[in-house]
Amino acid sequence: MKPPPFEYHAPRTLDEAVTLIATLPNAKLLAGGQSLMPMLNMRYVLPDHVIDLNRIPSLNYIRAEADAVEIGALTRQSEIAASPVIQRRLPILVEALHHVGHIQTRNRGTIGGSLCHLDPAAELPAVAMLLDAEILIAGPRGQRYLPMRDFPAYYMTPALEPDEIVTGVRFPVPPLGHGYGFEEFARRRGDFAIVAVGTILTGSTALIERAAVVVAGVGAAPIRITAAEEILKGATPSEDMIREAAAKCGEIEAMEDAYASADYRRHLARVLASRALARSAARLAGAP
Repeated sequence: MKPPPFEYHAPRTLDEAVTLIATLPNAKLLAGGQSLMPMLNMRYVLPDHVIDLNRIPSLNYIRAEADAVEIGALTRQSEIAASPVIQRRLPILVEALHHVGHIQTRNRGTIGGSLCHLDPAAELPAVAMLLDAEILIAGPRGQRYLPMRDFPAYYMTPALEPDEIVTGVRFPVPPLGHGYGFEEFARRRGDFAIVAVGTILTGSTALIERAAVVVAGVGAAPIRITAAEEILKGATPSEDMIREAAAKCGEIEAMEDAYASADYRRHLARVLASRALARSAARLAGAP
């Protein structure tokens, strides 16, 4: 199928893009197009205007700060995975990106586009939730930061005003030497996950100082499993501790669809959490 007719706009500055999205009725933003173009072709969305952000260079960047890394919304997924800064300071982001689509889609797909599409099984929103990222947003009223935990409004709908644009993402950086793991189960390589689990452990092999666990693919948005995090924090890594924390991931409320039952999703969440936590604990102990 072909997309419906629309008027195309190609602003060259962020201010111009904000003016367009604030004044044009029924407008959609185009970043990498890996989600929007199929939806246009299938007539799932019917915009009167498409605003192409690809000619705005200020939205493509990776900036290292003392305790965070900020990534521009238009930065390609393949650029992020290849960045030495990301590989050293946010390795779980690289690990998760290996599950995102295929090399062709990662060469065009952007981090901002993935976050705004907000598929409940997508990897990048899950990692953003895991790392307590902040979303940078611009609009006619100025710029603001929105914590990732508040970014999902409901299913595939970010908490953006109609005249706002995501301009970047700020990721707090865990201490060097932290443990991390990302596990996913999909029907085929490159598909969206049926269930994905990400974990972060900081501290040492004697004491876990901070733990973060997120499960994606089970509800309308990625879910932080605070019950598992409470078990892990202050504990010494062990198989029993990992098993107990992973069990909490199997107690969540899960959706059911044509691909998997709720019970199967809970089973996957428990199994994948066990694997991700075991890998995080091994990396915390210095394993490659």
